[in-house]
Amino acid sequence: MMPAARESLLDAACTALARRPWSAVRMVDVAAAAGVSRQTLYNEFGSKDGLARALVRREADGYLAGVARALGDAPGAPRERLTATAEWTVSAARDNALVRAMLTGCWSERLPAPPLTAVASSSPVPAQRRADGPLPSPGDFVALVRDRAVAALEGDASPEAGELARSCELAVRLALSCVTAPPGEGGVAELVRTVLPRRTAT
Repeated sequence: MMPAARESLLDAACTALARRPWSAVRMVDVAAAAGVSRQTLYNEFGSKDGLARALVRREADGYLAGVARALGDAPGAPRERLTATAEWTVSAARDNALVRAMLTGCWSERLPAPPLTAVASSSPVPAQRRADGPLPSPGDFVALVRDRAVAALEGDASPEAGELARSCELAVRLALSCVTAPPGEGGVAELVRTVLPRRTAT
């Protein structure tokens, strides 16, 4: 199947999930919404559980792509780029229930909640074999975002490596705290700028 058709199926599943709990989402309806046969859907994902894993994997990848954009696109000092990353984390979690569940580990009954461990995969579809691999836990996301931030910022006029890593992890953890307990006036940006060391701003 072409990647565009796979994306259409995942889009259809995401739309269905926005309207009803995952337990009530039917494969035949997802296939019909994407304009393909139910057999094509099963050929691509193997099962409804396979579709759930692929959907979670796509949303995880989308969140991490946004992290990369925030780190690369935000102007100014490392502290501003970390602030942009924290703001993206909060907005992504607010706007996407799957991202929120992945970052916090709090899966509601409305959502698919595939096991984070890898599952046996005999799929001939490379993208599905990847989706059948391990899915990131909240702790994995902290480490992934921290390490990507360090890699993006270490070439700048930034603090020494240990301090930079601590600052990056602190920014991520502050953002996650704001996901579960929304901040007051000033939002996550004010929190990050206030707590990160001054040297991170240079």
